Amino acid sequence: MKRVLTIIIILAVVAVLAFFGINALRQRQQATVLSDLQTVVASNGSLTATVGATGMVHASQSAMLTWQASGNVADIPVATGDQVTTGQVLATLEQSSLSQNVILAQADLINAQKALDDLQNDHTAAAQSLLALYSAQQAIYTAERAMDRFEGDDYKDALEDARQDVIDREADLEEAQDDFAPYEDWDATNETRQRYEQELIDAQNAYDEALRIVELLELEQQVAQANLDAAQASLDAAQRAYDRVKDGPNADDVSVLETRIAAAQAALDTTRIIAPFEGTITEINLKPADRVAPGSVAFRLDALSNLEVDVQVSEIDINRIQVGQPVTLSFDAILDQEYHGMVIEVARVGNVVQGVVQFNVTVELTDADEAVRPGMTAAVNIVVEQLDNVLLVPNRAVRLVDGQRVVYILQDQQLEAVQITLGATSDIDSEVIAGDLRAGDLIVLNPPQNYETNGPPFMGG
Repeated sequence: MKRVLTIIIILAVVAVLAFFGINALRQRQQATVLSDLQTVVASNGSLTATVGATGMVHASQSAMLTWQASGNVADIPVATGDQVTTGQVLATLEQSSLSQNVILAQADLINAQKALDDLQNDHTAAAQSLLALYSAQQAIYTAERAMDRFEGDDYKDALEDARQDVIDREADLEEAQDDFAPYEDWDATNETRQRYEQELIDAQNAYDEALRIVELLELEQQVAQANLDAAQASLDAAQRAYDRVKDGPNADDVSVLETRIAAAQAALDTTRIIAPFEGTITEINLKPADRVAPGSVAFRLDALSNLEVDVQVSEIDINRIQVGQPVTLSFDAILDQEYHGMVIEVARVGNVVQGVVQFNVTVELTDADEAVRPGMTAAVNIVVEQLDNVLLVPNRAVRLVDGQRVVYILQDQQLEAVQITLGATSDIDSEVIAGDLRAGDLIVLNPPQNYETNGPPFMGG
C-alpha cells in the first residue's frame, strides 16, 4: 500500500512538473510570436482615394500626311524632329511633273483672284445703280403728275359729259331705227327711204363717235395708271439693284468668285504637303526626286507638346471619375520620377473587354518632359476623393474571414479579431466607416497564418 502511494505521489509530481513545463513552453512560444508581430497604432488622418489603371502615352494629335496628286518631289525643307506650325509647307512637287488639270487650276486661280479684286475695288456698279435709281424716281414723279389730271374736275366733267352724250346718241339712234323701220323694205331708190336711211347712218355715226370719245378718255386714264405702275416697278427694281451694291460688290458675285478661288486653291494644295496642326515631324518617308502618287505617305506629324494617356476603368469605378480630377503618373522607363495630369474626357459608353465592361478615360499630362515619349506605358492613379480626419487602417492588415473584413489587434498580450467596414481606399490605407476598431488600438500587420485559419495558437496564462 505504501508502495502504491509512493507511485501516485511520483506521478502527481511528474504531472505537475509537466504542466508547468508545457505552460513555460507555451509562454516562450507566445513571447516568440509577440516579438515577431509588426504593429501600428490605429489613428485618424488624411486619405487620398485613387483609382489605378495603366495605359499607353500618345500625342493629343497625330496624323500620317499623304500626297493627293502625282508628281516628282521637289524640295523637302524639314527634317525629323523639327517643330512645324499650322499651315507650314513641308514638301512640294516639281512644277514640270504636274498634270494639266493642276496647271490650269493655277491659271484659273490667278484670273479669279484678279476678278474678285476688280469687283471689290470697282465703284462703277454702285454709281450706275444710283443713277438708275434717280432716273426711276424722276419717272415716278412724271407719272404721278400725269395722273393728277384725272383727279381734277375738268377730266371728271368731260368724262361725265361724254358718257351722257353716249346716252343721248343712243336714244337718237333708237329713234332713227324706229323711223327707218317702215321704209326698210321699200325700193332702195325711193327718196323717202333714202332720207330715213341717211338719218339712221348719221345717228349711228354720232353714237359711235360719242362711244369712242368715252373709251378714249378712259383709255388715257388707264395708260397713265399703267405708266405709273411701270414706273413704280422700275423704281423698286432700281432700289433693289442699288441696295445690292451700295455697301460693296454683290454678295452672290463675290461668292461665285470665292468658290472658284477655293476650288483652284484646293487643286494646287494637292501638290504640297501642308501641316494641319502645330507639332513635331516624327517620320519622313520620302526623298527629293521621288515619284509619288495619291495616297503615298510623306510624313508623320505628332503634337508632342500635348501628351495624353487612355486608360480603361471598370464599371465599378467609372462613376467616381470626373473631368478635371488630378492624376499622378509613373513610368517603368523613367525611374524615381512622378508626373502629373488631369482627366479631360470620360467615355459615356462602355465596351466589353474579355467579359468585363470597361470605360475609356483620357488623361492629359500637365508636366511632361522630353523623357516621356509616345508609346510608353504609364501607371495612372486618378485622385477621386480627398478625405481628412478619418479613421485609417493599413491595407496590408485587412483580412477576409468568413466573408467579413477583419483586422487583428493586440490587447492585453492577446490577438483579437475586429470586424470592420471599409470606405474609400488608396494604395496604402483604407477608410474605416463602421466596425469595432477604435483610434489607439494596436493593429497587427502580420498575424500568424495559423491564427487566421485555426484560431489563436495561445491563449495566455
